[in-house]
Amino acid sequence: MASMQSTLLMIVIGASVGALLFAVGLARWVLARSTGTPEMRKISDAIQEGAEAYLARQNKTIAMLAVLVAAVLAVGYGVLRTHNATDPVDDPKVFALFITLSFLLGALSSGIAGYMGMWVSIRTNIRVAAAAMTSLNAALQTALRGGAVSGLFTVSMSLLGVGGLFAILAALVPNGMESAAWAQKIPFLIVGYGFGASFVALFAQLGGGIYTKAADVGADLVGKVEAGIPEDDPRNPAVIADLVGDNVGDCAGRGADLFESTAAENIGAMILGVLLFKSFGVAGILFPLVIGALGLVCSIVGVMSVSTTEDADPMAALNRGFYLTAVLVSVAIFFACKMLLVTPDAPDAWWHYFICAMIGVATSVAFVFITQYYTEYRYRPVLSIAEASQTGPATNIIMGLSVGMESTVLPVFTIAIALVSSFMVGRASGIMIDGQAAGGLFGTAVATMGMLGTAGYILAMDVFGPITDNAGGIVEMSKQPAEIRDKTDRLDSVGNTTKALTKGYAIGSAALAAFLLFSAYLDEVKNYTGQTLHVDLSKPQVFVSALIGGMLVFWFSSLAMTAVSKAAQSVITEVRRQFKERPGIMQGTEQPDYAACVDIVTVGALKAMVLPGFLVLAFPIGVGLIFKSLGGPDEHLGAEAVAGFLMIATVVGILMAGFLNNGGGAWDNAKKYIETGAYGGKKSDAHKAAVVGDTVGDPFKDTAGPSLHVLIKLLSTITLVLAPLFI
Repeated sequence: MASMQSTLLMIVIGASVGALLFAVGLARWVLARSTGTPEMRKISDAIQEGAEAYLARQNKTIAMLAVLVAAVLAVGYGVLRTHNATDPVDDPKVFALFITLSFLLGALSSGIAGYMGMWVSIRTNIRVAAAAMTSLNAALQTALRGGAVSGLFTVSMSLLGVGGLFAILAALVPNGMESAAWAQKIPFLIVGYGFGASFVALFAQLGGGIYTKAADVGADLVGKVEAGIPEDDPRNPAVIADLVGDNVGDCAGRGADLFESTAAENIGAMILGVLLFKSFGVAGILFPLVIGALGLVCSIVGVMSVSTTEDADPMAALNRGFYLTAVLVSVAIFFACKMLLVTPDAPDAWWHYFICAMIGVATSVAFVFITQYYTEYRYRPVLSIAEASQTGPATNIIMGLSVGMESTVLPVFTIAIALVSSFMVGRASGIMIDGQAAGGLFGTAVATMGMLGTAGYILAMDVFGPITDNAGGIVEMSKQPAEIRDKTDRLDSVGNTTKALTKGYAIGSAALAAFLLFSAYLDEVKNYTGQTLHVDLSKPQVFVSALIGGMLVFWFSSLAMTAVSKAAQSVITEVRRQFKERPGIMQGTEQPDYAACVDIVTVGALKAMVLPGFLVLAFPIGVGLIFKSLGGPDEHLGAEAVAGFLMIATVVGILMAGFLNNGGGAWDNAKKYIETGAYGGKKSDAHKAAVVGDTVGDPFKDTAGPSLHVLIKLLSTITLVLAPLFI
């Protein structure tokens, strides 16, 4: 078994390091491209300066909060909590040390992954703008490869962190314990890594989302609606803040989001793998990491295969790359299942789990199509919003809300089919424990791994969006010829679609992951108590806990939207002031004060992100400890109440995130459809109504919605880490 463990860890760590080196090579290739004209470089430098200044201040704030949480974990595990005979290690202080250090390492790794993605993206945008002066293909490849640096760094760092921690702890086998027994305890010692990653991701996504949408709303309402100037017009004082926001929200924020997705899901799946140790040994525990490593290689091939021609649709090229990645991941998973999930007790288990993985891959493709249907203007939902814009902003908003609500239907059916089918296929695998079929939950874990197999390519497509958006802004502000702007507009339009697709993918993976992590929580409670935890909603305490969980999703979303509104109001006031006091700005004879708007949204975002983040941490802890104190000695009411809280918060969060993401994306593309000339085109009454709808949808799709992806998984990782405190 030891040789198998060493081989698998070498594959995981080797692939991660190799992908990191490849990402460095891609970054060097991107940075070697032309940086265009001096005017373009001036604008790009301003974006870089604003993005790096914001991220430095945000990371400083997050670091202080992370140290505080680490101290609470150390005291809670090492001092306040009573030692349990089923603890992974005998010494409570050693247990506390493992949990605390893994939390800090997860937080640090998540921050590094997000920063690296943004660092490259803010240097890629100008190179895409310059490449568009030569060919569409050069611009497309530069943008996607710049995005791939973020994707590869994110997934590699996640795998390297979890795999590296496992390898280090595997070498520290306690005296008198077999290595096989110790390997089964390691996943419970590194759950803090997923918590640390989720903790940073919440603040990065929330703070970045508040920043980007406050700047965007302020720039749009005063620039487009009141002043009647185009998007990314250099006369708009908020335009640099808007372009900075694309990077800190969509690049750094989403990078941290997908980092914690892969980290938390890998650890959750490893915990479920422990349950089947008698059948698969250490291969079942490390299987999720191997799938992630193989997915990295497949994503690299997919990214490098993408190319297009001048008259072709760039989205078709990106889709081909995605489908190639999905096919390669499927082939890799086939061989991984056949080699690792083999047991004499259930000779057919491997192909059952391969089918589970294919269900996950199919789910990722289904979410891409569903999101396209609800957010592209080729289809009924977006066209219905554009049509409603003819009669004013009110009907536009009503129709947009209707589309957002409708858009939850197909994803829920897709998630339901994926979870139930993967569970049933896994249960039919022949894996038995105490005479009962026991492979169902691991089947859902393998499906989740299948869906995350393409994560590297998906994140590259996501970061492609803000890179091309920035490139279009640089071309517009530096007054390049119309044919150059046409190319960047085509890429920007594709970028809006890829951003919407990746949000759909993120909520789909969050849903599967939330069930996986919930199952891992129940398994962890069973590991500590020796009893199966049954969640009974007919108990008043459990029902109330569940109700509080649903409420938290609404309160969190409200705080995120309020933060955008308040910061946007400050931006609007500042832009109006500059237009009024400095009339030369509109005449093009005077330079706007871009820094003032950048500073307003920076301060507003950092202040506003703390309270929602605190609530997400405080509620599950409060629910668990309060109801633990109200329960009997062997009732485990605290753990049961937290399970009810987590269950309903997850369900409501998935529905709310889908509503916000798709509704906001549909509003955005309804406006873009009108800008193609429909219903009077730009500056028509329908266009003004669509701009208002798009502005309402901005905090939906880029602040509250994406932050809920992280909230769902952060609640799960908090309960995983703190489960021993609730028992």
